[in-house]
Amino acid sequence: MGKHERRVYLEAIRKRYRRARRGDKGKILDEFCSVCGYQRKYAIRLLGSKLGKSPRRPGRPSQYNQPALLTVLRRLWLATDQMCSKRLVAAMPLWLPHYETRFGVLDGSLRLMLTGISPASIDRLLKPIRVQHPKGLSGTKPGTLLKNQIPIRTLHWDITLPGFMEADTVAHCGNSLAGDFVWSLTLTDILTGWTECRATWNKGSSGVLEQIKTIEKTLPFQLRGFDCDNGSEFLNHYLLRYFSEHPVKPVFTRSRPYKKNDNAHVEQKNWTHVRQLFGYERFDNPELTNLMNALYANEWSQLQNHFYPTLKLKKKERIGARYCKQYHTPQTPYQRVMSCETVTDDIKSKLQTRHETLDPFDLKQQIDAKLRAIFSMVKVTSVLRQRS
Repeated sequence: MGKHERRVYLEAIRKRYRRARRGDKGKILDEFCSVCGYQRKYAIRLLGSKLGKSPRRPGRPSQYNQPALLTVLRRLWLATDQMCSKRLVAAMPLWLPHYETRFGVLDGSLRLMLTGISPASIDRLLKPIRVQHPKGLSGTKPGTLLKNQIPIRTLHWDITLPGFMEADTVAHCGNSLAGDFVWSLTLTDILTGWTECRATWNKGSSGVLEQIKTIEKTLPFQLRGFDCDNGSEFLNHYLLRYFSEHPVKPVFTRSRPYKKNDNAHVEQKNWTHVRQLFGYERFDNPELTNLMNALYANEWSQLQNHFYPTLKLKKKERIGARYCKQYHTPQTPYQRVMSCETVTDDIKSKLQTRHETLDPFDLKQQIDAKLRAIFSMVKVTSVLRQRS
């Protein structure tokens, strides 16, 4: 029986059900459930509702079902690159002042609802669509030259201090690892989540080392540890000599071969900070390197580190066959740096001054403009490659 036939049958049987006595109502209800396949409680609500009206959904009406609220949520969600609801709740106080500067002052009750809304309510209102992307190629080639001199990190670092960082590279190779193309270098701090990315042409030892030095100068803390995979761009004499002669003497370690979860922090950032920004296109024009670094070092770093809260695992417990995880309250890397006691007051003051001058909506506009320039060059390069 189709939906239309069930509705016609309901209208026909409802009057008879209402006029019937208590004993007869049970028989009519049994007949209705048998014919339409409904559960008994649901059938009672249908037969007891008024003619022409569908039964009201049980529970109190939603207080968030307002067009003005949905408009603000949709704009913030899209501006934050479809951030998950738990992170979006933490990002709301950071973004709302800039939202009001751009779109006008919000009503007091509306602002109160936005600051008090739960992640589950945001999920129900927005219903974000998860887009599946194709899996990219792995460009890690084993470097065996210095494996005996660079130890495997088997124990956890002292994560009460910032500066212990994981490193990885991402290939912008398209569908083929052949030839020359741009690579992205990603460094992320385990304690604060502070992440910096840089682009380099190919992944030669000297080029990667140059970008590591550039990143180190921009960090708001000292580099105390450097953990990487077994790629040849890291396991080389250039990097080993640099850390050996470094004034701070950072701990230089590597992960176990073929164990990506050893560098789980930076592996996750490869997706949020590189792939979501540039996708899986092939960047085989060396002029793209400077354009990408101009974006990585400025607007992208400021947006991610100052306005994008991240989740940090608090406790993981195995109960039977399942893992139960608890997370700290989402915070931005900037907030974690500001609450860190080992970071000097001078650095905190400079960070705060810089933070007060930033507007996430302006940063998004500048990022979009730079991305258009980058992908226009990628398109031109692709056309020339196909013609040759």
